[in-house]
Amino acid sequence: MFCRISGSVSFIGLTLAFAFLDTGQLANSVISAQGLIAKDKSGTSDPYVTVQVGKVKKRTRTMPRELNPVWHEKFYFECHNSSDRIKVRVWDEDNDLKSKLRQKLTRESDDFLGQTIIEVRTLSGEMDVWYNLEKRTDKSAVSGAIRLHISVEIKGEEKVAPYHVQYTCLHENLFHSLCEENGGMVSLPQAKGDDAWKVYFDPPGEELVDEFAMRYGIESIYQAMTHFHCLSTKYLCPGVPAVMSTLLANINAYYAHTTASPAVSASDRFAASNFGKEKFVKLLDQLHNSLRIDLSMYRNNFPASSQEKLMDLKSTVDLLTSITFFRMKVQELSSPPRASTVVKDCVKACLRSTYQFLFENCFEMYNREFQVDPIEAARDMDDHGPRLDSLKFWHKLISLIVMVNDEDKNSYAPVLNQFPQELNIGQLSCATTWSLFAVDMKYALEEHEQHRLCKSSDYMNLHFTVKWLHSTYVKDVPPYKGAVPEYPAWFEPFVMQWLNENDDVSLEYLHGAFSRDKKDGFQKSSEHVLFSVSVVDIFTQLTQCFDVVSRLECSDPEIWKRYMKRFAKTIVKVLLAYADIVKKEFPSHLKEERIACILMNNIQQLRVQLEKMFESMGGDKLEEDAANILKELQQQLNGALDDLAIQFANSLEPRITVSVKELGDLLLAIKGGGQVTLSQPAQRNNVTVEADDVLRPLMVLLDGSLSLYAESCEKTVLKRLLKELWKIVMRILEKTVVLPPMTDKNMMFKNLTDNAKNLAANAKIEDMSKLFKNHMAGKPDVKNALSGVMDISKEVEKNLSPKQCAVLEVALDTIKQYFHAGGNGLKKTFLEKSPELQSLRYALSLYTQTTDTLIKTFVTSQVNQVPLNDASTLRQRQRSMSSERGDEGEGAEGMESLEEPLRQSKPSLRRESRQDTAGSDEGSVGEVSIQVDLFTHPGTGEQKVTVKVVAANDLKWQLASGMFRPYVEVNLIGPHLTGKKRKQSTKSKSNNWSPQFNESFDFMIGNEQQQLDFYELHICVKDYCFAREDRLVGVAVMQLKDIVEEGSCACWLSLGKRIQMDETGWTILRILSQRNNDEIAKEFVKLKSDIRQETLLPNPT
Repeated sequence: MFCRISGSVSFIGLTLAFAFLDTGQLANSVISAQGLIAKDKSGTSDPYVTVQVGKVKKRTRTMPRELNPVWHEKFYFECHNSSDRIKVRVWDEDNDLKSKLRQKLTRESDDFLGQTIIEVRTLSGEMDVWYNLEKRTDKSAVSGAIRLHISVEIKGEEKVAPYHVQYTCLHENLFHSLCEENGGMVSLPQAKGDDAWKVYFDPPGEELVDEFAMRYGIESIYQAMTHFHCLSTKYLCPGVPAVMSTLLANINAYYAHTTASPAVSASDRFAASNFGKEKFVKLLDQLHNSLRIDLSMYRNNFPASSQEKLMDLKSTVDLLTSITFFRMKVQELSSPPRASTVVKDCVKACLRSTYQFLFENCFEMYNREFQVDPIEAARDMDDHGPRLDSLKFWHKLISLIVMVNDEDKNSYAPVLNQFPQELNIGQLSCATTWSLFAVDMKYALEEHEQHRLCKSSDYMNLHFTVKWLHSTYVKDVPPYKGAVPEYPAWFEPFVMQWLNENDDVSLEYLHGAFSRDKKDGFQKSSEHVLFSVSVVDIFTQLTQCFDVVSRLECSDPEIWKRYMKRFAKTIVKVLLAYADIVKKEFPSHLKEERIACILMNNIQQLRVQLEKMFESMGGDKLEEDAANILKELQQQLNGALDDLAIQFANSLEPRITVSVKELGDLLLAIKGGGQVTLSQPAQRNNVTVEADDVLRPLMVLLDGSLSLYAESCEKTVLKRLLKELWKIVMRILEKTVVLPPMTDKNMMFKNLTDNAKNLAANAKIEDMSKLFKNHMAGKPDVKNALSGVMDISKEVEKNLSPKQCAVLEVALDTIKQYFHAGGNGLKKTFLEKSPELQSLRYALSLYTQTTDTLIKTFVTSQVNQVPLNDASTLRQRQRSMSSERGDEGEGAEGMESLEEPLRQSKPSLRRESRQDTAGSDEGSVGEVSIQVDLFTHPGTGEQKVTVKVVAANDLKWQLASGMFRPYVEVNLIGPHLTGKKRKQSTKSKSNNWSPQFNESFDFMIGNEQQQLDFYELHICVKDYCFAREDRLVGVAVMQLKDIVEEGSCACWLSLGKRIQMDETGWTILRILSQRNNDEIAKEFVKLKSDIRQETLLPNPT
């Protein structure tokens, strides 16, 4: 056989083309080569190629300094025998001395870079083939590949397809034939070992393709890529994804494997594939898209009920991963889509379609999956979606969502675990379905809020279901982990509605509980407590309500604050309602002391349980508004308990009063005078014995009552009760024993009319101020009544003797110890500082104070005896008179004679101003103008008060007949005035209601510092009568401390009908009234008790 051969050879940069000419020839083109090894010191080579067929050898040109040369040179060879071989060698050309020496020794001057030897008999038609360069000896260093384009033509024969194409046809036809025999399913060989991936068929099919490949030089990688192409048409068949994943992984390893020379990239190796770069890339792109579509419906294509399908799902994801690896490592794309991202997008798409399907077919799917009763299923046939009058749809939808989440978590997540850091299908399922559900749920609840056709309890149940769904499946899933959930805001209007309705339920329950408790006689709820069952019932109901709200586990702090504030209002409404009921019932049970104690205990227990409720609601961390509401409620309950304790204690007051009166009688029966020194043991022991005897009536009462209260009352209630009883005992002791009321009414009021007697019969001296103001002011017998009060004899109202005071002091100590009860009762500090004890001791101390001390106390405490002339009004009148002085000059009669001890000039008087002032002061009976000057002796320091009575004006005085003779009486009141002139009077003026006096008087005061603070001028306008006692027209008081700073005062003083006093003033007046041997005391009492008579008798002429 004679052949003429032409050809081309290529290996990553080298191409040869061969074609048979005439009877047999090879036509060749040398194209390119890549990845050659570097032989020169410069790190490159100067490659050229020699091609030899038989004895004919041809050479390409040299490509200097190139490891990836391109030649495109064509050669022709004749082929005479099919056993001929084509020898292709690549050389590095060298021209240095070392190379020439090597040429002489080995006949080769150039470095060997690699070779490939091709059997001519294996060539057929036109072929474009890549060949790896091989070693010539074991010592050769070779890398790279060569690409040969060979065209073989034998005259007289038909053209045949290249062997790679023939192999592809063989492999594909065999694959599809076997699939048809297997019912369309792929028959997978059961090979094992590292090379199992190279086994594509069961025998004899595998033997057939391997024989063809071996005989005609088909590369194993070409076989693998061909089989991968075949499998891609059946990738949904069971087991196929796993085989494809393995095949592609090995294809990736083949091309991406690091060779001896780093100059050859995976992309370049893949470009030399005989399968075809574009063909395989297109195959992978189409497969990638198909896999994405199928993964987006993984529930249908890979049902969780089939373990085999789940394994195929895992392999499908592995296949996607291999495709991504191929694109990144073989194709060397910069940023191909990550497999984890692709799978996540597919899962999301599947979940969205799944949720939409569940939403649209909720009732049908629920009935099918959960085997609902046929009757109920029939009722649901008409329901195809959510409704405004029912919430069943949402409960069923949540159940279906949970089913999907559990399936993803338990079935799919263990399979799709290739990307643990990037993809958790269980969490992704929960997050995706929740995000879709949240949108629909929020919109639906907004619609429900407008109509509210369902019960609030139904919304609360749905709230709990949604909360459970979120807590179980969503709370710890990104992106919701650590975030405040939105669902509490959706349900807030309905929770508020439920709380509003709960108010009425709680109040109804309260009334029922109290009625049952009352019917049962307010029995204790157990042996170990002192309150009744109604309190337990109320807080049981409130606790249940709070538990419901708490179990919502609202994680939105703002919404939780609003819940707590609203629930706090519920607590307030319920507990105050209970307190009001107890207040209404309490008076009817005062005689039943056991029940009264239980009712007070109930209020106290409300306070205790409220504190516990406050702590369970957050305590100090509770929202400020809610906390303030509960704190205010605690104060209200505290006040309610105080009211009950006061009411209960007041019910005991009559009994205590009787006992204290007996105590007073025993105290008055104690004889003996003189001072008692309690520091001496003998005297103290005697006084203690007498004190014990005096206290016996009170102690008998307290022992009996307080023993019962100690058994029936809680400690807090008992202390409150003790406080009120202490106050009552102290008050009654003061009013009954220390300052007893007037007793001999016949002697006191023997000159009173019946009307005055009735008004004054039950009056105490300290109550006289109110009595005069409200009832007796202006009545005819008031003065006589008051005089009778003050003139009572010692036989009727006796002062306590020093010994009796000492006995009472010791008795008070005993009472304190009794109420202290060794630390179990009231605190000693409370007892000592109680106003009642302080008042009692003060009243008791008044008995031992001197007259001067009592008068000083009166002057300093009674600062508003004539309210028309208070300090501010007095200063205003002074300023008014001073500003008007320039208008009237010295026109007022008698003003030119006024002395000027402290001022350069004195203010003049203006009648218009006086009239305005008098007319504006209700109750004024006229006014008097006085000038007061204070002097201090420069040597002795003795102080002098000069009073000038200028005039009186507008005196309101009527006479039945006779003559009106007004005069002004000025009294200096204060301490240390014994032996000094205390009273001076002007001359009377006949029938003049606005008389002018212009008379001056001097009063001397001692030289003690701050002495003037205890003095006052008591000014009276009286009607002079020769035959009887002068009658009071009006009275005014000026306290010297008000004018000390300026040193003088000129003003008009309004006249009142009487002196106004508080309880302290009346007490001092009463004590002084009993000092019959003290002229100053008698004079003081007469001045302060004098009162104007409205019904006047005619003046004798």
